[in-house]
Amino acid sequence: MTVSDYDSYRPPEPPRRRTRGGKRRRAGGGGGRGEVPMVPEAEFTSYYGRPVVKAPPWGNPIAAYLFLGGVAGGSALLGAGAQLAGKPLLCRNSRLSALAAVSVGAVALVADLGRPERFHHMLRTFKPSSPMSVGSWILTVFSVGAGVAGVSELDRITGSRVPLGPLRRLLRGLEGPAGYEAAVFATPLAAYTAVLLSNTANPTWNAAREDLPFVFVSSASLAAGGLGMMTTPARESGPARALAVLGVAGELAAVRIMEKNMDPTAAEPLHLGSPGKMLVWSERLAVAGGLGALFGGRNRAVAALSGASLLGASVLTRFGILRAGIASAEDPRYTIEPQKNRLAARRRAGITHDSITTGG
Repeated sequence: MTVSDYDSYRPPEPPRRRTRGGKRRRAGGGGGRGEVPMVPEAEFTSYYGRPVVKAPPWGNPIAAYLFLGGVAGGSALLGAGAQLAGKPLLCRNSRLSALAAVSVGAVALVADLGRPERFHHMLRTFKPSSPMSVGSWILTVFSVGAGVAGVSELDRITGSRVPLGPLRRLLRGLEGPAGYEAAVFATPLAAYTAVLLSNTANPTWNAAREDLPFVFVSSASLAAGGLGMMTTPARESGPARALAVLGVAGELAAVRIMEKNMDPTAAEPLHLGSPGKMLVWSERLAVAGGLGALFGGRNRAVAALSGASLLGASVLTRFGILRAGIASAEDPRYTIEPQKNRLAARRRAGITHDSITTGG
């Protein structure tokens, strides 16, 4: 008999004993074959512990784009409200904030794409079933309205020194409708990135798909309100303070509802490591900024500090959720266990013999 190096990996065989008839049988006795099971019941994780789904290669530029897109959308909406309420300073500052945020956000997006023409290629078609395709068009249409309104305000600030020539009169006539047009696409701009994340196989983002858009819209509202409080005197920043307080209340409620509706295992990355710390501090800053806006927003210094706190809260929310999702994709447990929980729930509900359960 030959002996191989692989024999050292074999588990030891149980001792054998002779029977009355001279035959040997395995230890374990009793009726039947009397065999001792050699392989324990398996607990499936993944192949060599490798991730089941591939984590997206998104880094800080995408997190910055998520934040700036929310600020741009919220600021455009605040600017339209200030335009209707007859508050020219708040309207001007909000329009300029929307233009600056969407411009820098577009740069961050292109930096992540690697080549600018890739964004152009996404506009060659319109695919309603693709959040990325729809989002690209939302960003483009929003940018047109925010650009017209913002450039007009910038030209007015500089004393009509922007080299517009005969386009200046046209720009002045279009700035009002352009501001309203940007406001129409403000909420879709703030929400579509949440749909984009949750429309993937990523465990944490997909588990939050029903509530994540509300979190992002609320985060955009408190960020835009905070920025309006920082840039506008207290006598005109009333709508910004109201938007900030509503945004804080909306985000706190939306996050609680989101975590309640998520599978507990899929929600774990939101509380662990650096993403968990970010989201904890996001909540603390949001509460502090909301209280400052509610009770001390008429004081210029308190308003500025509260606004900065709200902006920080929005930044941490976007970065925390993005990194929590990436962490959930890297650990196969967050993919496998929620699937098992969903399968068990369907069987408890009596749903069997379909393409998912395939048996009782």
